[in-house]
Amino acid sequence: MSKKLSARLQVGYFDDHIAPCQPCHPKGFQANATKPKLSVRLQVEYLNDYIAPCQPCHPKGFQVNVTKPKVSIAKEQVQTVQSEPLKISSRTCVACSGCETSKESVSLPKQSLDEFLSSVNKGNNVIVSLSPQSRASLAVHFGISPLQLFKKLTTFFKSMGVKAIFDTSCGRDLTLVESCMEFITRYRQKHFVNDERSKSSLPMIASACPGWISHAEKELGSYDLPHISAVKSPQQTMGTIIKNYLCRDMGLRPEEVYHITVMPCYEKKLEAVRDDFVFQLETHDEGCGSAANMISEVDSVLTTEEVLELIQLKDVDFKSIEESPLDRLLTNINEEGYLFGVRGGSGGYAETVFCYAARTLFGRQIVGPLNFTTIRNSDFQEVALEVEGKTVLRFALCYGFSNMTNVVRKLKTGKCDYHFLEIMKCSSGCLNGNGQIIAQTKQSPKALCQLLEALNRENVWEADPFNNPIVRGLYDKWLEQPGSEKAKRFMHTQYHPVEKNISSQLHNW
Repeated sequence: MSKKLSARLQVGYFDDHIAPCQPCHPKGFQANATKPKLSVRLQVEYLNDYIAPCQPCHPKGFQVNVTKPKVSIAKEQVQTVQSEPLKISSRTCVACSGCETSKESVSLPKQSLDEFLSSVNKGNNVIVSLSPQSRASLAVHFGISPLQLFKKLTTFFKSMGVKAIFDTSCGRDLTLVESCMEFITRYRQKHFVNDERSKSSLPMIASACPGWISHAEKELGSYDLPHISAVKSPQQTMGTIIKNYLCRDMGLRPEEVYHITVMPCYEKKLEAVRDDFVFQLETHDEGCGSAANMISEVDSVLTTEEVLELIQLKDVDFKSIEESPLDRLLTNINEEGYLFGVRGGSGGYAETVFCYAARTLFGRQIVGPLNFTTIRNSDFQEVALEVEGKTVLRFALCYGFSNMTNVVRKLKTGKCDYHFLEIMKCSSGCLNGNGQIIAQTKQSPKALCQLLEALNRENVWEADPFNNPIVRGLYDKWLEQPGSEKAKRFMHTQYHPVEKNISSQLHNW
């Protein structure tokens, strides 16, 4: 008989925000407390596969080299032989942030600072794509504007031999355009087509968070996966553009380009090594389907704090570095020299798709920021559109693990009345990713996120992705038109339920 948790245990007891290497305690729990507030029947082993940060990532009862352990029997001294560290694949990792935050160079050998330095030292054609969340985090750390930070970082990277540094906001705009087209298709299919496929067309769930995708594939199964948007994340969209299109304009072959992204969370490293984001190099030679001809869209990922570590490693006075012109090929910067992009620290998916759907489906022109209503907490907000007294669009921002779990439960029971969900695994969204720079003062994580969001709002001009000249150029010269078959070929992906049985788990390890 399976053990049951105490009826008093609620998901809400757990605080979503886990800073890197911060102990994971339920709300109200104190170490060495005489009277813990949780039921005494609660045991760590009951909590399925959740692994607290810095806890070794081993399956229950699994030991390395268990056949002949060398242990001395002397009472005064016990010695054991240390085994080689385990290496984790994207298939076995549950995106708990327990090992990637501290030992990612061991877990994912190609996703490290050492790998980046090695590529630069070898003289490779290294291209860096910088996320707006990382840009804001570094700007706050150094006390300068995001634009100044971007220009100084361009100087810093190019002094090391990097060929170009771009802005992933450009890739995000392309992702948003494709997401809008996909939602319109799903909405019409749900309301005007009566078949089996239409049942899983809505709600559509944003696919930008790799932590959420990993959880959905490994824990939720095939029921939830059809609801997830097929559009690639901005990181992978940038990789697709650079490896499949831009390199030709730069006079380079895809295999000659080493593409690195700077991201706000460690789960992006797991996203980059997915088999779905590797393509085969086109060749006319027979028998050239080997792994040597397979090209990764993103070769390596550095987090924000790893870039800060790199700056400190080089021992430079970053604030005194000269500012260099930005590479405009894939960077959202207008003729006046201002950065531009969408509103929202986690990609602006809900707001962008909502406004486009209201305009396209119901002829309602919505201008300005949407008025989201807080439902349970600041991490769960919704917005709705009514036409003739009937709610025709209902969208929600759903951040943090407990909110994510609650909304998925409603989805499974058929009680989810949303048309679109912007789900992010981190509390407060991507600005609070586990790879961001931690506040150096007594400032709370929530306050820091609010500062980062305000910084973006004040220094980045709001602009419609459909009016982005770079995105328009990509469609005109390469992808044909939004939602076209060619756009789907390059910009869409698929997801796979992961088999959960002990044999497959041990085989993967």
